[in-house]
Amino acid sequence: MFTSSIGRLRFFLYSIAAMVAEIVAIVVCIAGTIGFAGLINSTPGPSRQGMAGVILVMSLVFVLLRGNIAWRRSRDANGRSWILWAYIVFSAIYAVLQAGTLLVIDFGNPDSVPGGLNLLGLSIFGLWITILVAKPAGGVDINELTSVFDFDGAVPASAGGGRMATSAAPNATPATRSAPVAQPIGRPRPAGFGKRGL
Repeated sequence: MFTSSIGRLRFFLYSIAAMVAEIVAIVVCIAGTIGFAGLINSTPGPSRQGMAGVILVMSLVFVLLRGNIAWRRSRDANGRSWILWAYIVFSAIYAVLQAGTLLVIDFGNPDSVPGGLNLLGLSIFGLWITILVAKPAGGVDINELTSVFDFDGAVPASAGGGRMATSAAPNATPATRSAPVAQPIGRPRPAGFGKRGL
């Protein structure tokens, strides 16, 4: 389950599911440790260490999960390893900085919010897009697309072949080509619409 290659659609769906699960887990961690009122009213520092530690551990678990999903997608597309490792390392750094931000942020002072976390998040998003849109090494797998959605019955394999066979039949007889029309002597007529062309 955690070692098979996955295509674009599954990578997208798994990534969205992991992001939603991580957000829910962060909310549960905050509510289970000091609560949202305690987080907002507490002073930055030691009073938030337990919460920040739990969020850090949980975020690193989700980094491993997202790294596995990205590795499986990268293997499907024969992606470059430096993109995969940059995505994993930046995600781990983001998890550490996210927990540290919750440890030191002062909700009464808007200037205490670090802006570098947003730039790192944009870098991670760019790497994720690169992994997502990478072309599959073996082409598009119709079985993977149909296995995600529940279709009634199998995909008709002979439908395209039948059309190809019928379209190839008229071409089997040699067609006679008409001789090209002789051009008048002098300057050729301009091509286009009407007398003036385009």
